[in-house]
This record gives sequence, C-alpha cells and structure tokens, in this order.
Amino acid sequence: MKDVAKQHLDPVCGKHLEAPDGRPSTEYKKRRYFFCSERCRTAFEKQAERFRMNDLARAGALLTPGRVRWGIA
Repeated sequence: MKDVAKQHLDPVCGKHLEAPDGRPSTEYKKRRYFFCSERCRTAFEKQAERFRMNDLARAGALLTPGRVRWGIA
C-alpha cells in the first residue's frame, strides 16, 4: 500500500508525484506546491489564486458530505 502522506498532486494537471525531490516547485501563501514540469509551474504562477481556490474546494468537498463550503467557519 502506498503512503498517501508522501504523495503530492500537481495542482495544474492533476498528476500524482510520489517523489517531489528535484521537481519544479513554488511557494504560495505559505504552502509549497510541486509540479511535474516547468510548464505546469509556470501555468500555476500565472493563476495561483484560482488553483488554490480549486484545491480548497476539493478539500471542502471531501470534508463536507454533499456540499462544498466556502469561507472560514
């Protein structure tokens, strides 16, 4: 079984990255994001807030059955 805690997801293309060492990365709002290529990193940097909101929406959908919650409770 794979260790989910050590897996990273490219926020642009959705590719799973098991070993982010040596991969392109960037930090946005105190969080490190890893990418499969420089192309994905560049795309993220152009629209970082949009990708971050999509990431938050996915997390909200996982934590709140049946709906996505926006904002801080």
